[in-house]
Amino acid sequence: MECRSSVDIFTEWDIVAARQLGRNEAKSIGFGTVDQARITTAISELARNIYLYAGKGNIKIERTYDNNQYGITIIASDEGPGIADVRKVMNDGYSTSGGLGAGMPGVRRLMDEFNVQSEQGVGTTITAVKWLR
Repeated sequence: MECRSSVDIFTEWDIVAARQLGRNEAKSIGFGTVDQARITTAISELARNIYLYAGKGNIKIERTYDNNQYGITIIASDEGPGIADVRKVMNDGYSTSGGLGAGMPGVRRLMDEFNVQSEQGVGTTITAVKWLR
């Protein structure tokens, strides 16, 4: 069972739309309010990174089913400049925008699975999964 929805990210309002889509999808799958908040926070961070660093991109939200378990998959993709040093970006406190540097490491902690694929000059795709427990 796989259901896909997506939001193109061009403006800050698109971040809000992606969050709302994610919350609705998480709720319909059966996630409780705490996990809904975790999922929407992760979506917000990923969408904001697209907006700030790539200028445009897409957030896909998929219902996921594997090994008798339901979940939600978030795929954030862009064709921006890419991440020069993924390992550095994944360190708590590292920021290129003057923020707290909690974005990417925070998303990794909020979700059950987290993967970053990035190539300079080509773009970045981040896949994060939360399983319903």
